[in-house]
Amino acid sequence: MSQITESNDLTLEDSMLEMGQRARAASTRLGTITAEQRTTGLNAMADALEAAESLILDANGRDMAAARDKGLSDAMLDRLALDPERISSIARAVRDIARLPDPVGAEIARWSVPSGLDIARVRTPLGVIGIIYEARPNVTADAAALCLRSGNAAILRAGSESLQSALAIATALRSGLKGAGLPMDAIQLVDTPDRAAVGHMLAGLQGQLDVIVPRGGKGLVARVQADARVPVIGHLEGLCHAYIDSDAAPEKAVSLVLNAKMRRTGICGALETLLVNRSLAQTLLPAIAAPLRDAGCELRGDEAARVILPEMTSASEEDWRTEYLAPVLSVRIVENLDEAMQHIAMYGTGHTELIITENSTTAERFLAQVDAGIVLHNASTQFADGGEFGMGAEIGIATGRIHARGPVGAEQLTIFKYVVRGTGQTRP
Repeated sequence: MSQITESNDLTLEDSMLEMGQRARAASTRLGTITAEQRTTGLNAMADALEAAESLILDANGRDMAAARDKGLSDAMLDRLALDPERISSIARAVRDIARLPDPVGAEIARWSVPSGLDIARVRTPLGVIGIIYEARPNVTADAAALCLRSGNAAILRAGSESLQSALAIATALRSGLKGAGLPMDAIQLVDTPDRAAVGHMLAGLQGQLDVIVPRGGKGLVARVQADARVPVIGHLEGLCHAYIDSDAAPEKAVSLVLNAKMRRTGICGALETLLVNRSLAQTLLPAIAAPLRDAGCELRGDEAARVILPEMTSASEEDWRTEYLAPVLSVRIVENLDEAMQHIAMYGTGHTELIITENSTTAERFLAQVDAGIVLHNASTQFADGGEFGMGAEIGIATGRIHARGPVGAEQLTIFKYVVRGTGQTRP
């Protein structure tokens, strides 16, 4: 089921298990190499991506043609599309990851105890990571690079929409590993669209898979979270809010809301619900609405918002719960910060939340009390991205309550162990 598997009589289950076993062997090998070797491998992967540009674009062209025939949405087509600039950006992200501090073996803390033992908490790889994603070809390179930087082997499963693009990218990445003298099986891609392959991954490949990371739509993530027998790092939805406080600077609010909603509507960091303090809604809401409408955004408002802008569509209860991933924004008028935070607590998904205000006391209260993986003050929600956080790239945004939350980069793909050094102590 990887790109090096020859035709044989193995069942899908056996092929997936064999892939898991090869990944485990590669993971063990990665544990013996140095940080410098991992860096060399990452740079070789980036070089290989650029060298394979024409092959990747040809494969992406086939994916795009099939996607248009299937009637995929504009948001999905935007996620799927590649061009020379995007390929250069993918390679650049791999090089950015190569420049990151290597987390493997890093000491998180160190202390001694009365018995004289020297105890250190040290980062160590998770092992074999399965990444299941849909129509984002760049995830192939981002995920593979982050796994290598953190000393993990990766089993990648792209959606059928992006399979040809993902295969071309994975082929390049594996050739880069081979050229650097690293195990090619550190990166493997499931090359069948058969959905049963996902089921085998969720079952854990008989103990060969340590963690699953889903990156895709609500249906995919919900299935993974419901059916996986191994730990899951991921988020179900990115229902992001922005609260405009009574002390907001109007021009700043207009600019931030337009960017947060319309820069790219199909990403999980896109703004979906706007909460506006009543004290400035009468003048500020029309100023916010005008550029949004010029950009093609549909507005859906509560009763108070529609008094100010009667042409708005009426927002339903479902709108407050919807991650549109489209040029649609729901708008609600609130009395104060407390009401805004109550709305976010009820409808938020723990992804990214924004406050727009010039009042630092109000901002700090929002940042401290709102429960989300990312909380922002006076910055677009579109910055909810590992690359923008200086992490090179991300494997996703985690909204759960395990060790990783927010953008998941190389450091978040490690766990830790305790290294205890003694001088012959025995316990009385």
